[in-house]
Amino acid sequence: MNAIVILYWIYCTQKTQGTKKKVKDQEGNGTESSFRIEIREEAEENNLSENHCKASGAHDVEHTAECAGKKLRKYQEELAGPAFRGENTIICAPTGCGKTIVALAICDHHLKNKKEGQKRKIAFMATRVEVYEQQYSLFQQHFADEDVSVTGLCGESAEGVPVGMYIETNDIIVLTPQILVNALNCGTIPSLSMFSLLIFDECHNTTGKHPYNVLMTMYLDSKLSNKNELLPQIVGLTASVGVGSFKNEREAENNICQLCAFMDVRVISTVIENKEELKSHIHVPEKQFFFVEKRSGDPFTMTIYGIMSKIEELAKEVYNIDSLSNIKNRDYGSQKYEQWIVDVQKKCRTLQLEDKQKESQLCRELFNYTEHLRKYNDALIINEDARTKDALDYLDTFSADVRNAGFDKTEQLLTQIFEDNYQQLHQLSTEESRENPKLKELKYILDEEYRNNEQTRTVLFVRTRALAEALKNWVEENPSLAHLKPGVLIGRGKRSQQTGMTLPSKKGLLESFKKNDQSKILIATSVADEGIDIPQCNLVLLYEYVGNVVKMIQVRGRGRAQGSKCILVSSKKEQIEKEKLNMLREKIVDQAVINLQLPGNTMLTKIEVLQREDKNVRDYNRLTLQTVRTDDCFRLLCSKCKSPACFTDHIRVLQDSHHVVLDNAFSECYITKPHGRPRSYGGFQKKLKMFCKTCEHDWGIIASYMTIEHLPVIKIDSFVAENCVTKEQHYFRKWRDVIFTMKQFDIAEMHARLHALQK
Repeated sequence: MNAIVILYWIYCTQKTQGTKKKVKDQEGNGTESSFRIEIREEAEENNLSENHCKASGAHDVEHTAECAGKKLRKYQEELAGPAFRGENTIICAPTGCGKTIVALAICDHHLKNKKEGQKRKIAFMATRVEVYEQQYSLFQQHFADEDVSVTGLCGESAEGVPVGMYIETNDIIVLTPQILVNALNCGTIPSLSMFSLLIFDECHNTTGKHPYNVLMTMYLDSKLSNKNELLPQIVGLTASVGVGSFKNEREAENNICQLCAFMDVRVISTVIENKEELKSHIHVPEKQFFFVEKRSGDPFTMTIYGIMSKIEELAKEVYNIDSLSNIKNRDYGSQKYEQWIVDVQKKCRTLQLEDKQKESQLCRELFNYTEHLRKYNDALIINEDARTKDALDYLDTFSADVRNAGFDKTEQLLTQIFEDNYQQLHQLSTEESRENPKLKELKYILDEEYRNNEQTRTVLFVRTRALAEALKNWVEENPSLAHLKPGVLIGRGKRSQQTGMTLPSKKGLLESFKKNDQSKILIATSVADEGIDIPQCNLVLLYEYVGNVVKMIQVRGRGRAQGSKCILVSSKKEQIEKEKLNMLREKIVDQAVINLQLPGNTMLTKIEVLQREDKNVRDYNRLTLQTVRTDDCFRLLCSKCKSPACFTDHIRVLQDSHHVVLDNAFSECYITKPHGRPRSYGGFQKKLKMFCKTCEHDWGIIASYMTIEHLPVIKIDSFVAENCVTKEQHYFRKWRDVIFTMKQFDIAEMHARLHALQK
């Protein structure tokens, strides 16, 4: 495809009730609103590679634009141009071309080019903690010799610190967006007007309930409500504006307009004049597809099918579980089956019987049955993509965990079923003739790549943490692959009783992979598909890993070294077809952006209309959909066994996020165990884990706050809330969704309680 260069300006004077509408910029000047897109359609080989702010050769020395004394490439200067002029801009350019370097130059220019007495303050936001660490380090290095103060706020490090003071006393704040949302919601900072520039890394995430969109909703509410605030300039960074679902250019155009409306953007900046230079600095991974036939007639799978069928029958003997969910055609070993389990468990939590003892027993039994079904379903998924041995190890670990917990009659029965089938399952897992065809193909690919180039660095993307761990074990136990010394990169949160990685361990793993010649393959979940810079990576393997067009571009962009490859391995033809369709959609997006620049295009009008419509919907929802909280008293019951726990009158809200139970009788309802990751922040210290005394369901933690010891902190998704008057039961996943009022934690009240106890 030949490169197409189009530069089109649209000047538009906005009309509001027959008069010209002026929009204030940071200088407070009234300016007529204008819209411009600077766009290119890339050649077939989209550009992907690494870049550094420092000049890296004779060619770079010729550049004239500078970024804090370091010369920019010409295409980077071109990308930064609209933002230099103070315009709200989305910078859309290939992964690896140095968009962060462009952002640094924009910050540098923004701070130095201000009127006398004018204050400038910048927030640079990254969506993920791993990317935050990387970008914060770059900002610190870049401004180390400048009279510019830079600070960073992220996750645990931001808990308990004076966020408002950090923001007030620094010129640049690098942070994750939720911290800024929280600071605005609790009044720590008054409004976004205290910033003069907001930069959104991976700005295609600005949609739905994402923190980026929450921030921009605040921004737009202020702008469209005519509050006369001096709002900050907006700059977004992304490799693709191909957001949402679309089948043709018109639908893609509408999605792009919606993204621009969410971000209040009037310029999309891409490389037009310096495309050849851009191509010389980035490399496009070669895309390959490997289709592999599935295992046929797998006796391990059939045995698990039989176990799951038996457990379903046992569950139906105590309750008609099919009546609890509308999800049909659920196949064992599928994501749909997982969805069915989640739906059934949700309904089980609020099942009510006249006989409360039977209700408790029924809910506990159904929870155990469905939880075991979930684990067998997980094992089938692991068996499909990894070794049978790994699937059996997963079940064996779960069985041991069950034995070490409550281990009631139902769990004893279910464990016995597993033990009765264990010998057969173990024998099947050791038969080499039943090796997974996908693993054979994966081994062939890795052997070939490392035989041709011993310095190959691979990022292997997988869908789940369990599969990441299984493939790590497979690599380590395979004689021809063990020298690769695999590392595993997963998220921080807890999933299905699996604890995620800590931030220090992630940093150590990434640094080892980047700088140490020992580790040559990184097995990662979706946590690594956006923003993480691994310049040495020259092989990206997608193991049944397919998403939308933006994910395709982001994942492909992890391969930044020259001669990189991106290979999809799948036993599902529909997955390969979906990825090929994503490649076509990428071209549709390119053409859609070009279409938006044609004379007479109504893009600016669309953005204005979309913003007004969205504002009207938000205003309506605020009036009609707000949760009305009642002063009625509720009793919390364990969501697994329905054992009584506490009353909502005894719950106190601490630091707007922790929910403490102040009732001495509550201590009779739970047991404690050592906390696996005790830590302190903001005067708050985790000490122990807290579990239901009856069934050992996880209820939360025991913590200390300042000088007060042994505070039980509960999580609402571990409970069912029962109205003390109507006896109606409710289940809430988040504290923000509860329908009952709660008092704030009061130190004076706490001391009074302690004093009364001492008497």
